[in-house]
Parts: sequence; C-alpha cells; structure tokens
Amino acid sequence: MTPGSSAPDAAMQAAVDPAADRVAPPVIVLVRPQLGENIGKAARAMLNFGLTEMRLVTPRDGWPNPMAGPAASGADIVLERAQLYDSVAAAVADCAHVYATTVRKRGVTKPVMTPEAAAQAIHTATDRSAILFGPERSGLETEDVALARTIITVPINPEFGSLNLAQAVILVAYEWSKGQGLAQPSLTPIDPPAPHGELEGMIAQLDDMLERANFFFPPDRVVTSKRTLRTLLTKPGWSSQEVRTMRGVLSALNGAKERRTGG
Repeated sequence: MTPGSSAPDAAMQAAVDPAADRVAPPVIVLVRPQLGENIGKAARAMLNFGLTEMRLVTPRDGWPNPMAGPAASGADIVLERAQLYDSVAAAVADCAHVYATTVRKRGVTKPVMTPEAAAQAIHTATDRSAILFGPERSGLETEDVALARTIITVPINPEFGSLNLAQAVILVAYEWSKGQGLAQPSLTPIDPPAPHGELEGMIAQLDDMLERANFFFPPDRVVTSKRTLRTLLTKPGWSSQEVRTMRGVLSALNGAKERRTGG
C-alpha cells in the first residue's frame, strides 16, 4: 500500500459528501485494471456521485499512470488519493462488508444483489464497505469473488452483457448517491406561485379588454373562448412578479389603444 493519511481522506470526503460523518462511503477497488484511461474514467464516474476513495490492486501498467489524468476530466483528487495494493485481501482488510461486481457467480454460492439493493445495505451499515471491480477483459476471478460476502449483478440484456469498467462503476456509484442528497438547487431562486386572487384580477382585466375589443365572437363561442383563455393562464404557476408584469403589459396595450382612438 502506498503511504497515505486517513484524516485527509475523511476531510476530503466530508467536503464532497455532507453525510460522510454519518454513513461511511464505500471504497471502490479496481482489481488488476489494464488501461490508465479506464482508471481515469472510473475516477470521473466516482467523483460525479460523491465517491473519492479509490484503491488499485496491481494495475497492469503500474501506478501512477500518465494516461489516467486526461481521462478523469478533472477528477484529479480521486487519482491523487488512490492507494496501491498488491492483493485484493490487503485492499479490503479494513472493510467489514465486501461486494464483488460480476455478471456471473462463477460457482461461488453467495447472496446476489442489484446495485440499488447493495446501496441500501451500505447506507444502513455502520462499518466500512468495499466494492470490487474486475479487469476490463475478464472481470473478477473466482478467487477475488471468494473474498466478498455479497455479489452485485447489474440487470442487463441477457443477449448482450457488455459493460465497460467506468459504466459499471457509474451504475453502482449512482445508486449509492441517491441517498446522499447530491442534487444541486436551482442557481436562481424560483418565486412561489401568486395567490389565486392576483391571478383572477389579471384574468378579469384581460376579459374586459377583450370584450371591448370585440374579441369574443361569435356570441355562442364566448363561454368556450373564455374557458380556453382561463385554462391557458392558470396552467403555469404564475409568480406575483409575473402577474404584475402581465398586467403591466395589458395596461400598456390598453393605454396605447386609447391613445390611438383619441388621436
């Protein structure tokens, strides 16, 4: 294992995930990954969903790998903190709950979960969890899966089961993130809907102007036309500012009409 302090990792995780002090985020363990680009893409997938602790078990091309950075697209913090191990057992030694992601159970009798169910179990656990991902070509070996307590299998098309490493990571990371409240609020606060009385005032103003402009014609279509306009105007959640703006527009149009008539 490469030297590393757990305190900075915890602080870093807390900065990304406000709930980190309540639920220990899972560790992502890439077992014998082949390409640096795929390690970078996995890091990108992790950070998108608030996961920052990556552990690498004997990557084929060594570590660090210069090809990982560009593929991470800014997820450098994950790569910088990645820890290197010489065995799967060492990589998960401090984790009480170990999950192995694999399409096939490979003859090992263990509980099988979907990513969603596994994420729920991780959220309720009080000890650390690790999730194993195998090499790009072959996936986890039977010996790797034997170290896990639970298997994670993604429900996919049985006629085409071909997920790459980053796709597998992002599916599992996304399910975990659903319990973390990572969604960002709107950058522009949205005003509350206007009280119904304000909206009724605007509709009455519009009706009056349209009647004076002989808009409602023929007479037998008046009720239908007014109902259509009311439906149109009451569909969106108009804010008070929007109602005032619209009434200002109507008043301006009315004033312009009167000026034209008077001229």
